[in-house]
Amino acid sequence: MKLKKLTIFLWTAAFLVLAGVGAAAGYAVYLTDQVKETADESHKELDRRGMSDKRVEEVNPAKDHTSVLFIGIDDSEKRTGDEGLPARSDALVLATFNQDDRSIKMLNIPRDSLTYIPEVGYEDKIAHAHAFGGVDATVKTVEQLLDVPVDYYVRLNFNSFVEVVDAIGGINYEVPFDMTEQNSSDTAGAVELQEGYQTINGEEALALARTRKYDSDLARGERQMKLIQEIFSETMSTKGLNNFDDILASVSSNMKTNLTFDEMISFKDYFLQKDGFTFDKMQLAGEGGFTGNGWYYQVNEEDLTAVTQTLKDHLNLSNPLVKDDEVDSFSDGDESSNSM
Repeated sequence: MKLKKLTIFLWTAAFLVLAGVGAAAGYAVYLTDQVKETADESHKELDRRGMSDKRVEEVNPAKDHTSVLFIGIDDSEKRTGDEGLPARSDALVLATFNQDDRSIKMLNIPRDSLTYIPEVGYEDKIAHAHAFGGVDATVKTVEQLLDVPVDYYVRLNFNSFVEVVDAIGGINYEVPFDMTEQNSSDTAGAVELQEGYQTINGEEALALARTRKYDSDLARGERQMKLIQEIFSETMSTKGLNNFDDILASVSSNMKTNLTFDEMISFKDYFLQKDGFTFDKMQLAGEGGFTGNGWYYQVNEEDLTAVTQTLKDHLNLSNPLVKDDEVDSFSDGDESSNSM
């Protein structure tokens, strides 16, 4: 399966599915065992082997405010090229989890955002960080951009997207416009949708998330965020659980994360609240344009500062966390950066 554009919702939903169903242990012991096996197969540590450099002590998602970076990758030969280098990331979302009120904020980071990439020591599109140095380089770049710790990551490619959505019997969605789009095999015009509320299958959901022809990149991000909620809701329904073998088989071969099974299910209180799973959607404002080196998304600096502060507040970080021997390097003027 060749996928030209990767979007956020499958791999975010995959994490939510594993965490949510693992938490619902009373539903069926065998199901929990299957989820644990999938989580174990998908586990892969970062090179740093521990906490972020922006932390002064280890975090525990069962009791601490934490962050998870979702990295969407297309691993097809078309995207990786003859050299076999890592693919670029096609989508990035940083989710922060606040234990006090069980709230979630999810920031969509435009893939073409121009930012400094520590792996190579110069500015480039943030999507290139993964090609330069894989997940570790991507994590460091996001921390550099947002000045907040990335505690965990979830990396998933889109090879299983269509099968996962079809396995849960499709999802209900308010299609915002009439559209014609290519399918997962890049066949032009293969998917047609009309405006209105309806049940859409895997190919249709993929096309709806990928299309850039009908509105803006920011609106596209909004569509993807809504699709995350619908996929999670349908997967946690009876019809989704009845087809969970197929879902897990696809996820296990396409996902990598440094979260352990126990850490995954510690997020259960966020997803199984009485009023349902919700999150605050955030975008990085800016505009696209050509520079001397090509087309980039130029992030608005004022908005970046505001978003950074919002994330720090949500993680209860009044100041950037640093190691003890670095504290003295901060000047008195740093305190002013904490107000919006």
